[in-house]
Amino acid sequence: MKIGITGGIGSGKSYVCARLAARGIEVYDCDSAAKRLMRSSADLREALTALIGPDTYTDGKLNKARVAAFLLASEDNAKAIDAIVHPAVAADFERSGLQWMECAILYESGFDRLVDRVVAVTAPEDVRLRRISERDGISEAKAAEWMRRQMAQEDVARRADFIIINDGRSDIDTQIDTMTNKLK
Repeated sequence: MKIGITGGIGSGKSYVCARLAARGIEVYDCDSAAKRLMRSSADLREALTALIGPDTYTDGKLNKARVAAFLLASEDNAKAIDAIVHPAVAADFERSGLQWMECAILYESGFDRLVDRVVAVTAPEDVRLRRISERDGISEAKAAEWMRRQMAQEDVARRADFIIINDGRSDIDTQIDTMTNKLK
């Protein structure tokens, strides 16, 4: 059985994955994989350069500022990058042999088709805003803008098989134990 872990920015997906790792459960991180593949895959390098332009890579390194500017310029640009990167990440996950996947945009990317069960990590909006602002050194207004770009937390939770509440008060380990016992 393959399990996807998702949730909005600042919900604490990475913390939940760290708690799973402490139990010996390795989780495939889609975000890290996408970054790794964009740096290392000749096929992705070629496709991204053809899409964005010759300055996509500078001295053999991904020009993150250029890619981000292109991505944020329009919804069509974001979809074009996704059409290149998402299939590579999906194939890499399949090759990894791992059962667990962390993916912030599980539904938006279509990666929910790669898993049998979905776990949504949720947190109150004010907690998420504070976490994002502190973690990334940005204003809460900018954090709120990032949150608005993602699927609403309520929609993610409604579609999930399990919900882990990561509000800073609820016992994460007990919730993880309950979930993993039900998955057995």
